[in-house]
Amino acid sequence: MKIWQTVGALSVALSALSVTAGEIKTEPMVSELPTEEKAFVDAVGKLNKAKIVELLGEPAKAEDVKLKDSGRVVASIWHYHYINTAPDGEYYQTTELDFIEDKVNVVVFLNNDGAEKASTGQTYEVPDVKPEM
Repeated sequence: MKIWQTVGALSVALSALSVTAGEIKTEPMVSELPTEEKAFVDAVGKLNKAKIVELLGEPAKAEDVKLKDSGRVVASIWHYHYINTAPDGEYYQTTELDFIEDKVNVVVFLNNDGAEKASTGQTYEVPDVKPEM
């Protein structure tokens, strides 16, 4: 009996995946990002760089961290301006997205232009999430 329950659950899970041209689609369908800080963190953590650029455009500032031996980009820091709001409804001047490989790892909300090293806003670790299917 348990094997049939497992097979049934697996078939339901597989049928929930969208299949396009033989590929399994794992990228969540997001058409816009929320402006409120916590909702933004939850949403942006599910996206890759290409989808973020599609939704927000190119960052105002971008800096890559590369491996010395290969030159491969392993991390990036992107800045956007006036895209997120604090709990009081005021916009943060800068939102910093810190990437490891292709995924957002940390989001920092700054009340300055991002040139300063001291953060005067909020910092959030992006939860480790699996893409929605």
